[in-house]
Amino acid sequence: MAKWPKMDASDGVFSTELKSWRDFHDVVARTLDYPWYVFRGQRMSNWLLEPSLARIIKNQKDRIKQLMADHLVTFQLASRGRRGTNPPPLTTDNDWWALGQHHGLATPLLDWTSSPYVALFFALAEPPSPDQTEHCVVFTAHRQRIEQKKTALNNDDPFFMDEFEFFQPRSDENSRMVAQSGLFSRSPIGTDVESWVSNYFKGEKNKITLLKVSIPYSERTECLKALHVMNLNHATLFPDLYGAGKLSTELLRRATA
Repeated sequence: MAKWPKMDASDGVFSTELKSWRDFHDVVARTLDYPWYVFRGQRMSNWLLEPSLARIIKNQKDRIKQLMADHLVTFQLASRGRRGTNPPPLTTDNDWWALGQHHGLATPLLDWTSSPYVALFFALAEPPSPDQTEHCVVFTAHRQRIEQKKTALNNDDPFFMDEFEFFQPRSDENSRMVAQSGLFSRSPIGTDVESWVSNYFKGEKNKITLLKVSIPYSERTECLKALHVMNLNHATLFPDLYGAGKLSTELLRRATA
């Protein structure tokens, strides 16, 4: 990289805009302290870091808890007899939400990965929409710092409700999560992750708790070709028929571009 990109910082949230996806490795290698960071790619730079369920019910302030409980029970009942023979037991709500996350269920979870390049793939994997933004985004969160903050807040207030947690289900039922080096976050409905960090890391300008890296979406095809050489594509990250179909369609798009 010829010149280190400008980094804006405010309340634990840092951001930088790259001129090329090729600068992404330098940002990751020179800025971040492994293994504490986790990553999430998003195709649109104006999307909030909020889960699908939040977008549906966040305006139902007085009913959120009950709507979530009823929604999960509906999924649990609808799942009976559909998880194969002798499925592993799911003992917590988070286990059920994690199962539903990759099967079309609106959940309070966000997908993250321990691999920056898997996140970069997901930022660029889908073809542009009519309202496509100029940049896609890879978010990077310092998992340890967030968990330590949550513990401190809980210690100060035993009734603290604004919790933000990361977790990895122990069930091996989801092969996609394993292939993607995946994990989940769960944050309060109505509070996106960036707002949570800004609120509880107010005044912090020296340590990166959340980093937003903007990458030119115009370089999508070039970047996906490079990631394919790294064995990161739909077929490897979705080890099922869905992945095979998505990879074949993407290769057709490239051949006819």
